[in-house]
Amino acid sequence: MHCTAFGLRLVASLRALLCLGVLVVPFFACAEPLLSISWTNNLLIVRGSRLPGGKLEIWYLEAFCRSRAWNREWRQTTLPHKTVLTRAEPSQHRLEFLTLVEPGIEVRHQIQAGMDELDLQFEFTNTGTSTVDLQWFEPACIRVAEYTGCTQSNYTSHSFIFTANGLTTLDHLRRTTNALYLGGQLYLPEAVSPADANPRPICLDHPINGLIGCFSADNRWLLATASDHTHELFEGVYVCLHSDPRLDGIAPGQPKRRHSKIYLLPNDPAALLARYQRDFPNAKWNW
Repeated sequence: MHCTAFGLRLVASLRALLCLGVLVVPFFACAEPLLSISWTNNLLIVRGSRLPGGKLEIWYLEAFCRSRAWNREWRQTTLPHKTVLTRAEPSQHRLEFLTLVEPGIEVRHQIQAGMDELDLQFEFTNTGTSTVDLQWFEPACIRVAEYTGCTQSNYTSHSFIFTANGLTTLDHLRRTTNALYLGGQLYLPEAVSPADANPRPICLDHPINGLIGCFSADNRWLLATASDHTHELFEGVYVCLHSDPRLDGIAPGQPKRRHSKIYLLPNDPAALLARYQRDFPNAKWNW
């Protein structure tokens, strides 16, 4: 009897282990790998299985800008800069950079790739003796033509911001065409002065948070980006999307930090909002 009872317990235990194996093996088999990243000549390449064509291209970093930009030629607004890659992990999950911005601004920044996001951290330091009018910057020009399956003429129907009416695609907003440079559209937090904006047409509708994004061509996924200090959201002229952080100038010896995210998530806007609120609980998007 004792042997029979022991045998029954052993069989039950083996069955339990087999069941556990059935449950565990598929979990590990389906685990999503981390995104991989590489950078050459200011072009960041992101690779991952949830990206159409397997990759995403981002112009990184694009521009550093003075205040009072909207009615001025772009070359008079941008500060010259040069970026070098200082470290690239062999795993291709982390990159570190140094950018020198004239006059006297050092920017140390890094990109960390996760399973479904890129985490971007920036630290600015003014090494000079005078305050530098560095009002805002364009860290990432995210090129979404392949992701959305759209062209410049129609990708607004696949792209969105959040307004008082909730998630709203860009083609359903009150667009304008009056600006020094035509093409594209700016989405300004209500308290940002239009005089400080990129010299492109400014939408009459205001975002209510710092997110701008788009849907994949098959509508299974969404891409979005945000920062902890939003100066403007921008639909550009290369089938691209921007979330541009605000700096408000940098005094001598004054460090300033900024934090941005690029999300690659299933098409669930509520989950995106929850992620944004978790990552940026103290976000400044309405100055």
